[in-house]
Amino acid sequence: MRKPRVISVVGARPQFIKASPVSRQLRKKFDELLVHTGQHYDIDMSNVFFEELGIPEPNCSLGVGSKSHARQTGEMMEKLEEFLLAEEPDFVLVYGDTNSTLAGALTASKLNLPVAHVEAGLRSFDVRMPEEINRLIADRLSTILFAPTATAVRHLLNEGITEGVHLVGDVMADALKEHIDVAASRSKVLQDLRLEPGHYLVATVHRAVNTDVPENLSRIVEILTSAPSRVVFPVHPRTREALRRFGLEKRLAESGNVLTTSPLGYLDMLILQKNADAVLTDSGGMQKEAYLLGVRCITLRDETEWVETVEDEWNKLVGTEVDAALEAIKSFRPASPRSDRFGTGDASIKIASVLEGYFERTIG
Repeated sequence: MRKPRVISVVGARPQFIKASPVSRQLRKKFDELLVHTGQHYDIDMSNVFFEELGIPEPNCSLGVGSKSHARQTGEMMEKLEEFLLAEEPDFVLVYGDTNSTLAGALTASKLNLPVAHVEAGLRSFDVRMPEEINRLIADRLSTILFAPTATAVRHLLNEGITEGVHLVGDVMADALKEHIDVAASRSKVLQDLRLEPGHYLVATVHRAVNTDVPENLSRIVEILTSAPSRVVFPVHPRTREALRRFGLEKRLAESGNVLTTSPLGYLDMLILQKNADAVLTDSGGMQKEAYLLGVRCITLRDETEWVETVEDEWNKLVGTEVDAALEAIKSFRPASPRSDRFGTGDASIKIASVLEGYFERTIG
């Protein structure tokens, strides 16, 4: 019997991390082809992750690059359609909530190809977020929905999505479990940046609600420059451009408190987070990683998809309120033990098993 063919669509840093353990499992029993849309095309946001995580070279690179949401998604769909028609997959696998997720789900569904969505059921309940629109559409179009948490399953059930839902755990927990020891042995980021464990903060900012709104970005700069500890700030390319556009680069540069760097690789970011006093971020992935690493997180948003981190009191939502953020840096401390709500590091095995069962039933 032939191996069933799966095409996995990735294009952004979090998707490379998620695809790493899943691809390893899929390739044991499936013919997996990897498509890189080019959504993150900078070497610091793309190539380094393939190298560090041992992800197979993409079978197809669409090279779309940075554009408006509509143009980027449209160009991805046009190029992806050609590849899907040529390769005739049995399934298309998408990850997360980016424009690459949306393009993969829409293109596959238009070709009557079944879609599987890894990280289904997440909701911020803020439809102003592009990511929220992408999640909602991808979940509606998916045949199989891999939910990372029980909360995600409840969201799907509340929306009437009951078929094909599987609670598997979070694949980012798999990736962290696989790579934390490797990171500890290989990363020299603390030495290179002359950081003392427990005596610095690490910050990331990339969400449109923060980078595209000058008032929000200005307040975040004030938070970082006023923090009571040294702040290490790997700057996303979009954020760097926004800082320049809004005239905020000088404030950061003149601060003796903030160390800006280019985006860092996965292994360096794991070690940077693990040894930080706290993480300040608007990234969903870093909220989870901080939780899994046992580091308190202060989220620069008013809501989060990862409510478990807040419920377990390891994550504090402060938006861009300067006083609230500085007070949280000073006094917020986790009060509860961490749980296994994100699974035990075997989500990728469960995903491969579910897909194998689906193929046995449908294509024999």
